[in-house]
Amino acid sequence: MPYNFKNLLSHSLSRRNLVKNSAKISTAATISTIIPLPFSNTAFADSSILGPTTSIDKEQIQHSACLVNCGSRCPLKVIVKNDVIQRIEPEIAPNESEFGQHQIRPCLRGRSSRWRVYSPDRLKYPMKRVGKRGEGKFERISWEEANKIIADQLQRIITEHGNESVYYNYQSGAYYHNQGTTAWKRLLNLIGGYLRYYNTYSTAQISVATPYTYGEYSASHFDQIRHSDLVVFFGMNLSETRMSGGGQVEELRRALECSQAQVIIIDPRYTDSVVTEHAEWLPIRPTTDAALVSGIAWTLITEQLIDEAMVNHFCVGFDNSTLPNSAPENGSYKDYILGTGVDKTAKTPEWAEMITGIPAQRIRQLARQIAGAKACYIAQGWGPQRHANGEQSVRAINTLPLLTGHFGLAGTNTGNWPYATKYGVPSLPDGDNPIKTAIPCYLWTDAVLNPEIITDKTHGLRGKEKLDVGIKCIINQAGNTLINQHGDINRTAKILEDDKLCEFILVIDNHMTPSAKYADILLPETSYLEAQDLVDNSYASGSNHYMIAMKPVVKPMWEVRSTYDICADIADHFGVKQAYTEDRSQSDWIEKHYNEVKAKRPYLPEWSIAQNMGIIDQQKATEQQSIALADFRQDPVANPLKTPSGKAEIYSEALDSLARSWILPEGDKITALPEFCIAKESHLDSTLNSKYPLQLSGFHTKGHTHSTYSNVPQLQEAVPDEIWMNPIDAHERGIHNGTIVHVFNDRGTVEIPCKVTNRIIPGVVAMPEGGWTKQDNNGIDIGGCINTLTSHKVSPLAKGNPQHTNLVEVRKA
Repeated sequence: MPYNFKNLLSHSLSRRNLVKNSAKISTAATISTIIPLPFSNTAFADSSILGPTTSIDKEQIQHSACLVNCGSRCPLKVIVKNDVIQRIEPEIAPNESEFGQHQIRPCLRGRSSRWRVYSPDRLKYPMKRVGKRGEGKFERISWEEANKIIADQLQRIITEHGNESVYYNYQSGAYYHNQGTTAWKRLLNLIGGYLRYYNTYSTAQISVATPYTYGEYSASHFDQIRHSDLVVFFGMNLSETRMSGGGQVEELRRALECSQAQVIIIDPRYTDSVVTEHAEWLPIRPTTDAALVSGIAWTLITEQLIDEAMVNHFCVGFDNSTLPNSAPENGSYKDYILGTGVDKTAKTPEWAEMITGIPAQRIRQLARQIAGAKACYIAQGWGPQRHANGEQSVRAINTLPLLTGHFGLAGTNTGNWPYATKYGVPSLPDGDNPIKTAIPCYLWTDAVLNPEIITDKTHGLRGKEKLDVGIKCIINQAGNTLINQHGDINRTAKILEDDKLCEFILVIDNHMTPSAKYADILLPETSYLEAQDLVDNSYASGSNHYMIAMKPVVKPMWEVRSTYDICADIADHFGVKQAYTEDRSQSDWIEKHYNEVKAKRPYLPEWSIAQNMGIIDQQKATEQQSIALADFRQDPVANPLKTPSGKAEIYSEALDSLARSWILPEGDKITALPEFCIAKESHLDSTLNSKYPLQLSGFHTKGHTHSTYSNVPQLQEAVPDEIWMNPIDAHERGIHNGTIVHVFNDRGTVEIPCKVTNRIIPGVVAMPEGGWTKQDNNGIDIGGCINTLTSHKVSPLAKGNPQHTNLVEVRKA
């Protein structure tokens, strides 16, 4: 009889009790070789795996880190007793002053990591599929058999189809340095390489579009807000996306305490950031940020609030005097704004109001506020760019600091979200990939289904003109993008179910995620708290950078293994194990990398001491590192940007060339200027709006990071997933707060509770991303996964994720 997991966890945990309570389940699991899903309610190790229990009944402190993709990187002080995790506490940083007087404090997600370790969803043994793909029926096998099957399948597929048919899937579930992604890529490169990807699901449009303005991605740290008197955020919700002490939110709040700057947040939702930053909320229609910037620019120009000579000094294309020769007559940004350009439409605040929903008078006031500020910090989150016209929003927001002179100076920014200064801890070397072909990561399903249509002119293929072979093998490591985080789940599932298209799928993970159910071979990897590594701060820790030594806080349970060791064994089948390991264990690589860091920082302790410290060292970025474009602002001739002109390019000749040479779907546009373009499936899409009148957008929640932690019951209770709806829309549909609703469009139906609130504008609904998809017998997603509803039509330039651009209807379930 299955144990009640919730009751089991209500008692004090001891290793002896865990072993005792799992004995019957462990025995039962060995009787039948077919393991149906879900697994038994209890997922703890038996004594043969854990070894004998200790008689030392004393709490011990172990050190680890949260490697989930929230952008932060929090060290974890883990309290362990009898090889069982008791609780997780914040580390005590050695030099608190270096971090702006705040701890690197894990949030409720990081502190719940022990529940991930002891989850009933844990993968325990290597398994192979015995049912149809996606059914989740597996048979337990040995590691030796698993490794041989993987090696044989890789060899067969490479022989029959070539290395370009092997694809390492985009993922972000575990940011290790010496296992995980680096381990797999190192192995694949040793056996001939694999099909590459570029972009991410989070940042495709902003990472591709920004270089057309600035030559490369750049932004000033939030620490610069110490010098600001005005902060304008487009769709940035740090209080939920970067909420830990190791993230940027603490840096921002300390900076605001210093400057007392006014904060304005432009977003369809009244987010927790609006509340905690004491900000003014400007509610805006999704997909319309470029229109708002255009209305601001019209006011700036017509009221002579900007120094046009200064703009021309630093920029190309503001007016006709700086346009390249290839540009059309009256093709400048000023012409576009004033209505003397091709479309003959003045971008007045009244024009912008009809599109954005923001009153024209408030748009004028905002323009005057920005122009009159001493130092205005302008930044955009990644929500506004995750749309079908996302590149236009990116370039428009990037243009605003250039028009107003708020760039390259203390307290200013480029319009982008800043990345962190990295500490510089080495990773396991990938080696060189002989395959240079790369697809946009969001188009991998097309590379499985219709590889013949993928070209450099239609789908942004890099490295060759056309894709010669489809994806026949997918390696999916620590990620849920195989199904759950990808767009149009029902379409994706049909592609994956056909094992004649993609012939072999390998999944490596901690839990039986929705993606794991599509594996042919399924491998259990160590969780963060069972792993050893040496890591640095992640990409969104701001100006604070540091190094953390991780050790297994408990013994790896069941038959879970590090992917470094897994890949070493597979390499042995190919006869390249020595080349893979270089006669080093994972521990040896970690020590080697530490000594490389120590060679540059001789003050660091010896590894024998450092490996037990948790946080080993921490530093803070210099003022020079914190201000983007500072050298360019001081002397644009001596310090040119990496654009073709060396200046900031409001008009991009390169984009104009792409627009002429690329083949785009009907309705898609690439423009040389940061224009507003109507997005498909927006409120301005008259063909669909009458059928599906509500704009659906996604958002991050405190309850999970993407889909990581979505299966933790404690977090589900603390932060339930709900769809937000304005009372006006709810009243029209007879929906009340807490009503279970169906959200639907032509792609599918999701069942989820409704949160009726004035914190979202009428005509727009918002659903957390990351819920685990689960279909009932009627094909309704009762797991509440937004991607059952999201589009797979990529953005024009980056070929990026458009998952915030959807039209839906909502009704009571």
